[in-house]
Amino acid sequence: MRVYVPLTLPGLAEAYKTGELGAGPFTAYAVTPALREWYLSDDIEELEYAALNRAALASLRLLAADSEAARRRVVVAVDVPDGAASADPDRGLDPAALGEVKVTASVPLAKAAAVHLDLDDAEADVAAAAEALSAADAGDDDAQFVVDGAEDHELLWYATQEIPNLVGLGD
Repeated sequence: MRVYVPLTLPGLAEAYKTGELGAGPFTAYAVTPALREWYLSDDIEELEYAALNRAALASLRLLAADSEAARRRVVVAVDVPDGAASADPDRGLDPAALGEVKVTASVPLAKAAAVHLDLDDAEADVAAAAEALSAADAGDDDAQFVVDGAEDHELLWYATQEIPNLVGLGD
């Protein structure tokens, strides 16, 4: 099962140093039955893109909680055994939990398929979105517009071999 793990750049640097995305349990995003029902598509690429976007929003939440982290969303795509990730059936249709899964197994960073990351030019919009997130959650439409502005920036795909350069540890 392909899961999308939300991180920050410091979180990615830590994963690179330890060689592990997480020891479990931790939250990731995947194509779940509830996400399929919500998205109304049978196209697996579209569904995986929706799960990636859910993880990008979770990364934004991590940024909102860490004022020191660079204002760039980070998502790591990794394949885990089918039994290693599961959706909470009680939260299946909760809009805040769409695509959310708990990964219970340890996940080595070496198993990652790719890293998805904002470009530098997204930082101002991502910073504004992180700042507006709590107001958007409270129903402020103007704040939601700011949060949605971060989604206008596509996360770029990077090979896992590029992680040292992404986190400033490369040559």
